[in-house]
Amino acid sequence: MSTPPQHLDEVRELYAGTYRRLVGIVALAAGSRADAEECVQEAFVRLIPRWSTVRRYDDPEAWVRLVAFRLLSSRWRSAAVARRAQPRLAAPAAVPGPDPSVLVLEAALAELPLEQRQVLVLHHLVGLGVDEIADALHLPTGTVKSRLYRGREALRPMLREESVP
Repeated sequence: MSTPPQHLDEVRELYAGTYRRLVGIVALAAGSRADAEECVQEAFVRLIPRWSTVRRYDDPEAWVRLVAFRLLSSRWRSAAVARRAQPRLAAPAAVPGPDPSVLVLEAALAELPLEQRQVLVLHHLVGLGVDEIADALHLPTGTVKSRLYRGREALRPMLREESVP
């Protein structure tokens, strides 16, 4: 429902006559002129669709002031919640970098064919047995065994003690 033009003129008149005073009052409570301006402006925005009712009040300025103070209270509550949540939202403690031996293993695995990497990872890192790997990859058990053997043999020279920093 739109506000009739004559009512908008009345709201403009109230705004012009009370805005500075309301901002000054709310600023004293807020401790911030910027916060006070935002709250008073928002209160006037909320007044427009309600003007046909509020205009009949003895003191429409009091209604705007009350709404501005409620908006200010809401801001303070939101800020308090954010301050309490801040420690939980803070950056996590520094995470140590990856273990150098893991980096060497990753680099060595990257050198192998995909088929050997798959069976080595499933067997040694996931802990699956040969039969489970065969089922998971739809391979004969003998193929899994030969890929495990070939993969281990290919990794052996790459993972000697001298290779690890």
